[in-house]
Amino acid sequence: MAGGRKGIVLTAFSTAYAAGKTLFAINMAAGLAARGAKVCLVDLDLQFGDVCHYLKLTPEKTVADAQRAAEHHPDSLRITEFLTPYDREHVRFDVLANPLLLEEAYNMDIQVIRRLIGELQIEYDYVVIDTTSTFSALNLSLMDVSTVVYYMGIIDFIPTIKDMKIGADLLKDLGYNSRKIRFILNRSNARTRIAIDDVVRILGREFDFLLPNDFRSAQQSIQQGVPLMVGHGDTELARQIGSIVSDYIPQGQPRDRGGRSEGGWIGRLFS
Repeated sequence: MAGGRKGIVLTAFSTAYAAGKTLFAINMAAGLAARGAKVCLVDLDLQFGDVCHYLKLTPEKTVADAQRAAEHHPDSLRITEFLTPYDREHVRFDVLANPLLLEEAYNMDIQVIRRLIGELQIEYDYVVIDTTSTFSALNLSLMDVSTVVYYMGIIDFIPTIKDMKIGADLLKDLGYNSRKIRFILNRSNARTRIAIDDVVRILGREFDFLLPNDFRSAQQSIQQGVPLMVGHGDTELARQIGSIVSDYIPQGQPRDRGGRSEGGWIGRLFS
């Protein structure tokens, strides 16, 4: 990259299953790519990743193949050889798929994965990572190298809120501040007897972003293999994710050569 600047790493994480982090990660990648950035989406939900399933992609190579190449031929690794392109309606980004075989997922090496992310940062303006919903050693390592972690929650059941609170406390204990950890409440307007204000008091902080409940648009997006930011941009859910994308590249404003906008809070991270 120009001037030796590395790409921004954005990680989607949750302590709850079905919180929408995969759909969010896909649409962050698509939204950034739609505004002219060079983007790679990485599926590091190693055992049960859904990125390629959602996007209707059939990868020939995966992160497991990239790890083998890094271990056997470390000096000649070309990370771009292991990517699967997504190209629809003039929106293009690349995907590093999760392993195809379950046994491969158990043999992934954290240090090698970190090296692969570093290689992607050299090639791309943005590296968007989807993770599994657990505080694994891999996820903690990914958080360390991330520019921003989007911590996603839903408030459908009390156990879900409990797990969100435990995760929020751990992230705070790890020393991550509010610039690095951004809280997202998904399906924020879903019908529930649990009030958002009560959850905020439990967590000890406000949510940075509220995403609306839009099951129909999300379902259509997955069925068609087309991100909301590409085929359903007129929905409220797409507009809200677009507002998050605007933290990096405001609508209508060209990015700089490092993939970063000069405006918005994200620019202050690098000032």
